[in-house]
Amino acid sequence: MVRTPLTPEERLRGERLGRLLREARGERSMVAVAASAGISAETLRKIETGRAPTPAFFTVAALAGALGLSMDELLGRCALEPAGSVEAEASAEPAVVPLIA
Repeated sequence: MVRTPLTPEERLRGERLGRLLREARGERSMVAVAASAGISAETLRKIETGRAPTPAFFTVAALAGALGLSMDELLGRCALEPAGSVEAEASAEPAVVPLIA
């Protein structure tokens, strides 16, 4: 099965998700948060670094729960500008767009 390449917008959204999760984790260890969410530390590392920009919905939900974040908050903070370009997006405030395509 061939996977469709990610768009630049999907990659940026994944990077924002990773930054948000890393910030929310704070001083807690990656291993502790991953265990609390029921995922591997390597999976969390890949999400936080943007190497896994489109994690499964239930993985994101589990991480949100482990970090005390709401899915609405994640959505609002990770979404892209609806009509913005990729270059302009880096400095723009996010708009509400689906978190996982």
